[in-house]
Amino acid sequence: MKLLVTGGAGFIGSNFIRHIRNTYPGYTIINLDKLTYAGNLENLKDIEESNTYHFIRGDITHPELVDGIVADGIDAIVNFAAESHVDRSIDNSRIFVETNIIGTQVLLDSALRHTVKRFLQISTDEVYGSLGETGYFTEKTPLAPNSPYSASKASADLLVRSYFETYGLPAIITRCSNNYGPFQFPEKLIPLFITNALSDCQLPLYGDGLNVRDWIFVEDHCRAVDIVLHRGRPGDVYNVGGNCEQTNRAITEHILAELEKSEELITYVKDRPGHDRRYAIDCTKLQKELSWSAKYDFTTGMKETVAWYCDNKSWWEKIKTGEYREFYERWYGDRNSL
Repeated sequence: MKLLVTGGAGFIGSNFIRHIRNTYPGYTIINLDKLTYAGNLENLKDIEESNTYHFIRGDITHPELVDGIVADGIDAIVNFAAESHVDRSIDNSRIFVETNIIGTQVLLDSALRHTVKRFLQISTDEVYGSLGETGYFTEKTPLAPNSPYSASKASADLLVRSYFETYGLPAIITRCSNNYGPFQFPEKLIPLFITNALSDCQLPLYGDGLNVRDWIFVEDHCRAVDIVLHRGRPGDVYNVGGNCEQTNRAITEHILAELEKSEELITYVKDRPGHDRRYAIDCTKLQKELSWSAKYDFTTGMKETVAWYCDNKSWWEKIKTGEYREFYERWYGDRNSL
């Protein structure tokens, strides 16, 4: 298979590329990534010299670029490319509309034009909105996004669905709960709090810290995407969850305990606008139809995650200082950024 992975230099995308390389060594992988602030080629430094892996710096909103890549015999597209940080979408939603909606439309058009055999849209449980204290999101839960980020992802999902219904494009959508693990950009809660704690900096906890999320270790998510890519039913949606509900406060306390740091590092800050109270995923469909299950429990996954950030201090320090961005701009330059 010749596979186009968009956003493959990001957290989940890079973990997925490594998973595919290890599982299917005969596959050719094209990684198309714009290298925005969250894209980091060091995430894939160990495979950059491989003759079955190729990186292209470029923007999925550029039709000519995307079409040139897809026309060269791409069998399947997995679209991880997205602006994904809720706080940034609240400050400025335009780039979320451009990348998450228009970028998806460009990919869909190219996939249709060149008869791509599979199109897999990587979405989020945030498109469902907020839950009360009970209940779970299923694939039939109505979409009710509450932030510009989740609204842009919901819009992209509806576009993907329409291309299946209207044109018969073999497209599938996955919606996953919160991921954690190696190579996650340290603006997200778990890597931010781990790296801040390692530096004895404050851990800014929104509101009362009791917002609930379902957490999944990134490798379990990658295995789910792999299974859906190869065996999922076109036109369907598959929820992916870790069956691991945790409050943000409990996550914070777990990190501090793992690192043997004081809870005095916790600082409560003003809650962000439209902060969804609880997410929880029902992934029974994925489990029953495609025989997937999570391998990592929360304790094991967090232990591996904390250990990785402890052992890779130079990786996250370059991000926090901005040094990694300076390298890309020197190496590629604006004229080579497509």
